[in-house]
Amino acid sequence: MEYPYKPQGERTPDTQYRDRLRTILETGVRVADTPQGVGALTCFGTLSPMVFDLSNGVPLITERSIGFWRKPVAEIIAFMNGARTIPELEAFGCDFWGDYRGKGSELGLDADDLGPGSYGPGFHDFEIPGGGFLNQFAQVVDQIKTYPSIRTHLVSPWKPYYTARGPNRKVIVAPCHGWLHFRVIDGKLHMRMDQRSADMPIGVPSNMIQYAAVLLMVSQVTGIPPGTYIHSFADAHIYEDQVEKVQKLLEREPRPFPVMKLDPSITDLFAFRPEHFTIEEYDPHKGMLIPYRP
Repeated sequence: MEYPYKPQGERTPDTQYRDRLRTILETGVRVADTPQGVGALTCFGTLSPMVFDLSNGVPLITERSIGFWRKPVAEIIAFMNGARTIPELEAFGCDFWGDYRGKGSELGLDADDLGPGSYGPGFHDFEIPGGGFLNQFAQVVDQIKTYPSIRTHLVSPWKPYYTARGPNRKVIVAPCHGWLHFRVIDGKLHMRMDQRSADMPIGVPSNMIQYAAVLLMVSQVTGIPPGTYIHSFADAHIYEDQVEKVQKLLEREPRPFPVMKLDPSITDLFAFRPEHFTIEEYDPHKGMLIPYRP
């Protein structure tokens, strides 16, 4: 794959992530009754999308070190391959779902089962009329190759039957991200990811790098160079016990983004694994522990 990156000295610091953190702190509405039991400053539908031209590097934030970036990449690869259980995620190298073990008992799920409404079944095993399942990523890759100019290169993680609150609910965590729209324009592959619910200090930095990886993977297997990655938000929030750390984070100046490279021998989207990715030229500030609200 031909990478779009400018030389390190020509890539400029990107302020989009920190700008949106500041917007939430300044304009967010306090919502007290969150499922996590902690109040949150919330912007619903008012944050403008972040638009990342990959020639300026991949969006791995530099305000704090995300040294664990392979784990979110492992997570999205696992979901693309249909992972539904905690052991399946762990087998791909994603070990941060253990807190949910046993949480689906009231839904009739086994201890390690995230449910048929979770990301993996949505992406890889979407029920279709007459029986059987649809692998959405396989379909979209085939469609991009066959009909690159059309506007319907879409993927959704959402299964309304299983995700709505009520007697049919069969998911521990309803998908928060992963509504994807690919578009080929001027010979480049662009991708927009819409996020339903965004924990801006904790979840979003992982989502940024994992979906940039998705764009690079699809670019490599379709042979279409990557262009821009657009990350948009519905409900974006900062929990009240995260505010102090976010304020400290905003005191740090951003640095240029790094670059991500993929093993060029991988031509099957479902053959990618975390070890096939490298990050180069990453110079972040030191790590920072911020309260996490599952």
